[in-house]
Amino acid sequence: MDRKIRVGAVSYLNTKPLLYGIEHAAIINDIELIIDYPSRIATMLLNDEIDIGLVPVAIIPKMKEYRIYTDYCIGCDGEVASVCLFSETPIEQVEKVLLDYQSRTSVQLAKILLKEFWKIEPEFIQAKENFRNQIKGSTAALVIGDRALEQRKLSPYFYDLGKAWKDLTGLPFVFALWISNKRLDDVFIKKFNEANKSGVENISSLLSTLDYDVFDLHQYYTQYINYDFDEEKTKGLNLFLEYLK
Repeated sequence: MDRKIRVGAVSYLNTKPLLYGIEHAAIINDIELIIDYPSRIATMLLNDEIDIGLVPVAIIPKMKEYRIYTDYCIGCDGEVASVCLFSETPIEQVEKVLLDYQSRTSVQLAKILLKEFWKIEPEFIQAKENFRNQIKGSTAALVIGDRALEQRKLSPYFYDLGKAWKDLTGLPFVFALWISNKRLDDVFIKKFNEANKSGVENISSLLSTLDYDVFDLHQYYTQYINYDFDEEKTKGLNLFLEYLK
């Protein structure tokens, strides 16, 4: 490839350990880094506007060709904290659910869990910007990312999708993976993987650069988000993809 490799990543707090590693490694000189919200990065990968992206796994069935690269992901093994259903009422009283426009995987996960775990079939509404002020009465909302951490302080009821998936399946969940729409050079991938590894191993250094008082980020990065893409997460991913069929 005679140009820099176009890398897309998500703008949320949960990706910062991986990005910290990439931005502080020599690999940063070999890439063009593009930051946006998850569904936008997914669209860019599908349109070949980027070569590899930390993208929602729900796009896998839509890809003509895909390759999962690196040993790292955005996942959880139980509570994830930043992907929740929020409401003013208990979930069994929910009649409508606003679906976060920034999400693909979490939207599909919410639909699966509402049917299979909570056993309700509400009306789904595609949300637009500033939808959180519509969480009223029997209308709930799926909120993801940093805004979900904020919403935890505002809504009387919230339901963590990572925990619900674990309770339903006994497996961890994978929200996003480094996926490419083409084969990439093995040397590049090795260096890219090492950069991810460095970021995950240097969370304390990252924390010294962040000023965030909404949620305990050390706890978030070490107890809620789980970055290793291992055998159990592969099982969770495969089960989720089966549900999507």
